[in-house]
Amino acid sequence: MASVEGRRILVIGRGSGIARAVTSALRTAGAQVVAAGRDRPALAEAYDDPGVETAYVDLTDETAVGALAEELGRVDHVVSTASARARGTVAELAHDVVRRSFDVKVLGPLLLAKHFAPRLPADGSFVFFSGSSARKAVAGMPAVGATNAAVDALVRGLAVELAPLRVNAISPGTVDTGAYDALGEQRKAELFAARAATSPARRIGRPEEIAEAVVFALGSSFLTGVFLAVDGGEPLV
Repeated sequence: MASVEGRRILVIGRGSGIARAVTSALRTAGAQVVAAGRDRPALAEAYDDPGVETAYVDLTDETAVGALAEELGRVDHVVSTASARARGTVAELAHDVVRRSFDVKVLGPLLLAKHFAPRLPADGSFVFFSGSSARKAVAGMPAVGATNAAVDALVRGLAVELAPLRVNAISPGTVDTGAYDALGEQRKAELFAARAATSPARRIGRPEEIAEAVVFALGSSFLTGVFLAVDGGEPLV
């Protein structure tokens, strides 16, 4: 594997959960990180580390993505963990909620590829995030599944078009992050218990395990156009 030591890597997302775990893993591996998101002051507060720069970006705004590319200049790799989940049954889903999910998780990576590909070295790469719902149908998750499946398709297309730059996706299963806090403690605990009981891994995932997969994808110089399923076998049952 190629080392990420000394490389400059853009990580888009919040200062918590998977994005934080990815940033921590990259810093441990010796990389310099630019943490970018819509709340730059919160990112600056979250990352008290001279090896982590912070920047503003809104993936739904091409002007903002282009401005970030101009501001940063050359980077070696780009990772986007950003998402806007459109959970709910067909009867419950609102058009704008579904559209935002696609804007952040599908069109956002497309804009990142457009503006950052010319600034990456030949051995650079993109890592985006899809999810196990692209392969396992679950009631109340049709828009989430469709969004994640679109990410997987986008990754394959970009890997061909942007070659020799590499483009991959990480596809997590259920991971214990703040993404489920809106359910409330009891419903969150019940959901985690139910999924742990049926998962072949017999537990849910940890952000650190997803971060390990990101570091692997960035450093694996013969890996492109794939999604890495880090899901405990959740779609199998």
